[in-house]
Amino acid sequence: MVLAVIAIMGLAWLLVALRFVHHLPLARAGRLLVALALLPLAEYYVIVVWLSGNLSAAQGPHAVLVAVGWAFGCFLVLALLLLARDALGALLWLLARRAGRRLLASRSTSMALGLLALLLGTCGAWQGLKIPEVKRVDVTVPGLPQAFEGYRIAQLSDLHATPLLDGAWQQAVVDKTNALGTDLIVITGDLQDGAPARRAADVAPFAGLHAKDGVLAVPGNHEYYVDYPGWMAVFKALGLPLLENQHVVIAHNGARLVVAGLTDPQARAFGQAPPDLAAALQGAPEGVPVLVLAHRPGSAPEHAAAGMSLQLSGHTHGGQIFGPNYLTKLANKGFLAGLYDVAGMPLYVSSGTGLWHGLILRLGTPSEITELVLHAP
Repeated sequence: MVLAVIAIMGLAWLLVALRFVHHLPLARAGRLLVALALLPLAEYYVIVVWLSGNLSAAQGPHAVLVAVGWAFGCFLVLALLLLARDALGALLWLLARRAGRRLLASRSTSMALGLLALLLGTCGAWQGLKIPEVKRVDVTVPGLPQAFEGYRIAQLSDLHATPLLDGAWQQAVVDKTNALGTDLIVITGDLQDGAPARRAADVAPFAGLHAKDGVLAVPGNHEYYVDYPGWMAVFKALGLPLLENQHVVIAHNGARLVVAGLTDPQARAFGQAPPDLAAALQGAPEGVPVLVLAHRPGSAPEHAAAGMSLQLSGHTHGGQIFGPNYLTKLANKGFLAGLYDVAGMPLYVSSGTGLWHGLILRLGTPSEITELVLHAP
């Protein structure tokens, strides 16, 4: 895996060096220095693993993480723009050779793409790090009792508490979520990145979340990377015990709703319990609609076939960058973001409230605090 990352990012660096740095109005020695300066930026992921021992555990001052994340994001956007330009140039070369050669050899186009990458990187970093807006979604839930008509759920997902999205950022999200006054708050995984001892201040605001019917959460894949048992103890101490293949029953206006929470498939790699819907529903009342909380959306077809009434998921971050986000869609069985009908079962996939420090840009895929309003058929 590490070797694959080194190779891919090395190719991206080579593309930028040959197709952008080569065109800079500098002497050969100056261009060589710029290219060499970009190499550690290109291998940012490898450096994080080398320094922290874990890709999810980046540590450092907030300002440094923002600056490095912005620079890395600009580099990635530039590589993507250059790749798209060269693909178009190659196509034109096949169709109209002179036009294709002109585009492929254009120094001015390379410089323009460099400026565009800086602009998009800056806008994307601001979009990625700002406090999310509230997105209201109306969902018609099969079998929902009339007593739950208008029931409101606030969904947070992929909060990724770190020194990047630190305690102050998380507190702002908590305050904005609490202000909605919803009946229930759910968190669909990836609450943090790193070790419990280092993230105590960053996750502390989660203790302040409150709703009439409580706060429910499930683990995401990032919960397993560093001290999963330790994190479960931390969340329990915060008054936020995660549902690990378990369920709760919510009574509302004389009717009931089951909320089942599943672990993440990443659990298998760390000797923890993998997702098990049957275990989660053991002892649940029959004939009651079931809301499933599952970090990844790919399990939705199986849950629909099992007769579940609604699934809420996250994990994808909406792909973060429009265009390449379709690769994220392919990797998640066709699910990316928004409301889906899966064999009659509604599935809502959050674009994410926060983001992972490994890519801080959002371009065309805004973050969200989701307000879901349930409706009976």
